[in-house]
Amino acid sequence: MEPVPFDKRSGKIWFDGNLVDWKNATIHLLSHGLHYASCVFEGERAYNGEIFKLRQHTERLFYSASRMGMKIPFTLDEIDNASKLIIKEQKVLNGYIRPVVWRGSEMMAISAQKTKIHVAVAAWEWGTYFDPKIKTIGIKLNISKWQKPSPKSIPWDSKASGIYMISTLSKHEAEKEGYHDSLMLDYEGNVAEATGANIFFVHSKNNELHTPVPDSFLDGITRQSIIDIAKELNIKVHQRKIKPDELSKFDGCFLTGTAAEVTPISQIGNHTYKVVDLIKKLDEYYTKLVNKKINH
Repeated sequence: MEPVPFDKRSGKIWFDGNLVDWKNATIHLLSHGLHYASCVFEGERAYNGEIFKLRQHTERLFYSASRMGMKIPFTLDEIDNASKLIIKEQKVLNGYIRPVVWRGSEMMAISAQKTKIHVAVAAWEWGTYFDPKIKTIGIKLNISKWQKPSPKSIPWDSKASGIYMISTLSKHEAEKEGYHDSLMLDYEGNVAEATGANIFFVHSKNNELHTPVPDSFLDGITRQSIIDIAKELNIKVHQRKIKPDELSKFDGCFLTGTAAEVTPISQIGNHTYKVVDLIKKLDEYYTKLVNKKINH
């Protein structure tokens, strides 16, 4: 069955402090956020009716907005409460929450000092990002022709909508070639991340993890959680520059992200990998963490 388009769904969306009907949560055609990408957002997951690391996500939303020169007209607590309210209103137990902040339509030019800052939060039931069956054997990635820009050219440490343009281009290209996602390199040609998730590599011989330094792309909240779990399990994590010619030296690799959670990779270009025991163990512990069966 085809999924329901997002503009045709039912229920409520929290919009500038009020609950509005889903179909009425609209913006004007000439909104600055649409034309000039003056928009930031968050991706959050609810497990058993509770949003995982909600405050950490909300803090990042405010940080992203500040990096874009936007002042959110609500407090951290108000946005937290809006997220809690909308999952209750939508009866979302295990799903996705999308807070979004954008500039309005008061000005239509590069300058946007007088635009109103709008905020909305939507939520919906959502399963795994990749097919559960594919996750058991690992997804396949190509290597994108698009690279992450220099950190001097974009607000790289924010979750700003414009940054994802090359992610969409990369993922479309990958899917056209029969892959599930795409590995992106940074502006220096080092391994960076996938189109919307961070990446880890496994050396099974010494049971260690290697992951790129997030100095030109987002240091994901799930990435941070996996590093914390690994440290608690006495698994050494090397955060370093990783060259593409090192891809053949690893036994396993996986993606991490709010949407991707922990997703094994079976192939990157011509390199193949196994879903090694360490990946299964980290996935098991992450699942326990988000379901509040362990704490740290």
